[in-house]
Amino acid sequence: MTHINTLPETGFVRERDLIGNAKDAIRGIIPFSHATLWRKVKAEQFPAPVKLSTNVTAWRVEDIRTWISNQV
Repeated sequence: MTHINTLPETGFVRERDLIGNAKDAIRGIIPFSHATLWRKVKAEQFPAPVKLSTNVTAWRVEDIRTWISNQV
Protein backbone atom coordinates (compact mmCIF):
# COMPACT_ATOMS: atom_id res chain seq x y z
CA MET A 1 0.00 0.00 0.00
CA THR A 2 1.40 3.37 -0.98
CA HIS A 3 1.11 6.60 0.93
CA ILE A 4 0.69 8.96 -2.01
CA ASN A 5 -0.98 11.52 0.26
CA THR A 6 2.31 11.95 2.13
CA LEU A 7 4.05 13.21 -1.02
CA PRO A 8 4.37 16.94 -1.59
CA GLU A 9 2.85 18.28 -4.81
CA THR A 10 6.23 19.05 -6.37
CA GLY A 11 9.88 18.74 -5.51
CA PHE A 12 12.15 15.81 -4.79
CA VAL A 13 12.11 12.81 -2.46
CA ARG A 14 15.10 10.83 -1.29
CA GLU A 15 15.40 7.05 -1.15
CA ARG A 16 14.77 6.93 2.60
CA ASP A 17 11.45 8.73 2.02
CA LEU A 18 10.46 6.26 -0.68
CA ILE A 19 11.32 2.99 1.05
CA GLY A 20 11.31 3.99 4.71
CA ASN A 21 13.42 2.24 7.33
CA ALA A 22 12.36 -1.18 8.61
CA LYS A 23 14.88 -1.03 11.44
CA ASP A 24 13.18 2.05 12.90
CA ALA A 25 9.67 0.92 11.85
CA ILE A 26 9.29 3.84 9.46
CA ARG A 27 7.05 3.00 6.52
CA GLY A 28 7.98 4.21 3.09
CA ILE A 29 5.82 5.50 0.29
CA ILE A 30 6.44 2.38 -1.79
CA PRO A 31 6.73 -1.22 -0.56
CA PHE A 32 10.25 -1.87 -1.89
CA SER A 33 13.56 -2.68 -0.31
CA HIS A 34 16.71 -0.82 -1.34
CA ALA A 35 17.73 -3.69 -3.66
CA THR A 36 14.30 -3.95 -5.28
CA LEU A 37 14.12 -0.20 -5.84
CA TRP A 38 17.43 -0.13 -7.70
CA ARG A 39 16.66 -3.34 -9.61
CA LYS A 40 13.43 -1.74 -10.86
CA VAL A 41 15.25 1.48 -11.78
CA LYS A 42 17.82 -0.52 -13.76
CA ALA A 43 15.05 -2.50 -15.51
CA GLU A 44 13.26 0.79 -16.30
CA GLN A 45 10.24 -0.36 -14.27
CA PHE A 46 10.56 2.60 -11.91
CA PRO A 47 11.50 6.23 -12.63
CA ALA A 48 15.18 7.04 -12.71
CA PRO A 49 16.49 9.35 -10.00
CA VAL A 50 18.13 12.71 -10.50
CA LYS A 51 21.62 13.41 -9.18
CA LEU A 52 21.27 16.70 -7.27
CA SER A 53 24.89 16.77 -6.10
CA THR A 54 27.81 14.41 -5.59
CA ASN A 55 26.21 12.71 -2.60
CA VAL A 56 22.52 13.45 -3.17
CA THR A 57 20.25 11.38 -5.39
CA ALA A 58 16.51 12.01 -5.41
CA TRP A 59 13.38 11.34 -7.42
CA ARG A 60 11.03 13.95 -8.86
CA VAL A 61 7.74 13.81 -6.97
CA GLU A 62 5.85 14.19 -10.23
CA ASP A 63 7.53 11.04 -11.61
CA ILE A 64 6.67 9.07 -8.46
CA ARG A 65 3.03 10.23 -8.53
CA THR A 66 2.75 9.23 -12.20
CA TRP A 67 4.30 5.82 -11.53
CA ILE A 68 1.93 5.18 -8.60
CA SER A 69 -1.10 6.24 -10.68
CA ASN A 70 -0.09 3.84 -13.45
CA GLN A 71 0.14 0.93 -10.99
CA VAL A 72 -3.56 1.11 -10.08
